[in-house]
Amino acid sequence: MRKCSITMTVQISPFNTDFQEFLSDESKRTGTADAITFPTTEAEVIEAVRYANERGLKLITQGARTGIVAGAVPEGGLIINLRSMNAIGEPTADGVVVQPGALLCDLRDIIEPVGLFFGPDPTETSASIGGMAACNASGAMSFYYGAMRSWVQSLRMVLSDGDVISIKRAENFSKGRSFSLTTESGRTISGQLPDYTMPDVKSAAGYYAADDMDLIDLLIGSEGTLGIITETGLRLTPRPAAINGLTIFLPSEQAAIELVNAARSMFAESEAALVAIEFFNHDALDLLRNAKATNPAFEAIPALKDQYHTAIYVEFHAPDADAIEEAAMELIETVMELGGSDEDTWFATTDRELEPIKAFRHATPEAVNLLIGERKRDVPELTKLGTDMSVPDDCLADALAMYNAGLSERGLESVIFGHIGNNHVHVNILPHDMDQYSIGRELYLGWADKVVKMGGSVSAEHGIGRLKVPFLEMMYGNGTIAQMRALKKLFDPNGLLNPGVMFQAQG
Repeated sequence: MRKCSITMTVQISPFNTDFQEFLSDESKRTGTADAITFPTTEAEVIEAVRYANERGLKLITQGARTGIVAGAVPEGGLIINLRSMNAIGEPTADGVVVQPGALLCDLRDIIEPVGLFFGPDPTETSASIGGMAACNASGAMSFYYGAMRSWVQSLRMVLSDGDVISIKRAENFSKGRSFSLTTESGRTISGQLPDYTMPDVKSAAGYYAADDMDLIDLLIGSEGTLGIITETGLRLTPRPAAINGLTIFLPSEQAAIELVNAARSMFAESEAALVAIEFFNHDALDLLRNAKATNPAFEAIPALKDQYHTAIYVEFHAPDADAIEEAAMELIETVMELGGSDEDTWFATTDRELEPIKAFRHATPEAVNLLIGERKRDVPELTKLGTDMSVPDDCLADALAMYNAGLSERGLESVIFGHIGNNHVHVNILPHDMDQYSIGRELYLGWADKVVKMGGSVSAEHGIGRLKVPFLEMMYGNGTIAQMRALKKLFDPNGLLNPGVMFQAQG
């Protein structure tokens, strides 16, 4: 590799073992790289991009590497890791401007003491804001507050030639599916958006495309394939005055489904906003029981009684506690009709009471990862298989029945949990060996095909990355993938940005 010019201010380092951790993300897939850089400013990102462009090097953008679809895993080329671009501006009622490497937890630490609130709520609070915008991240509270896209007011993005797009919400719209954007250098990027109709469900699969759309939405969720986000302007709202959570234990999965369907309609017009509905099946509760009994890291989880079969977590936000109390009482009446009780419900009305309940909510994926980590000692190539699919409301029961039947027929160990309010649960298949992994992968592919036929999405919140490329092809077909490639080529003519992410790289 040629050494970088002495006129450059950004440091580009040939890749060596000191940077080994940057070859992977939470997908546990490992790649290769030729060089790595940690820019601190947009100007340094531009320098690094132009350096790579002149040499025909691939560009792989990384944030906090918390993604689980290998979107930040390099396949050669130059890694641009944005962790050092982590400044957070002064938050106001109008919003806040942040650099892409800023972490969600740090943003919350700054805005919450001044009474402000940011809705996206991914499980991993160490996610970077730039990464969240790149994959349109969401989380538990997307049921009410929506995904990242609805919270982004502005973006700055460096293109593969070092040019910059600066865009604000409500300033640039497509005409039908025709669009045009002007870069800061005055260059025009124009063409056609893909002509597919996106599913009417929670989805982070492929480019956002719709008639007469706000063009900022095209860039959000593009997974680093159109440009490198260097600044994000975020919308903030006043922090809710009252936040309460309830973990409700029920005697069956069917009762849980009925409670979800009832709750979604009960509080549509309520003063108390129902912001999250989360699900934990019987196997997930058993996993947590075992984790609490055997691992000190899970001591904070409240004890789970033997009769607890299935759990639903709900969270209410409201302007005052009285509104939530009224909503909770109404919900408990339905719970009792379904075989639950107030005695088998955990109530949390303060931040201190919410901490252990939220620890419980986040403990399932942690316990899964620890279990798979133990099995990897004997089978190093082993990983979990985790679904990320969503379906329409009227298909929720059918989807859960499909998952349960497939797992039972094949004798696979699993847990099912997640964002059931959006009909988006995660089925984590927990193989013991590579034969079970192969069986589980074939089952997953079959499920994806059926979910698409239901009108669902193959990726509700994690994006496509490298691991789910076949699923996006299944969802939209080769013709539409060709339209996506053509769109990418308008922004990235030489195919340098995150090649292999979202769809297979060509030539």
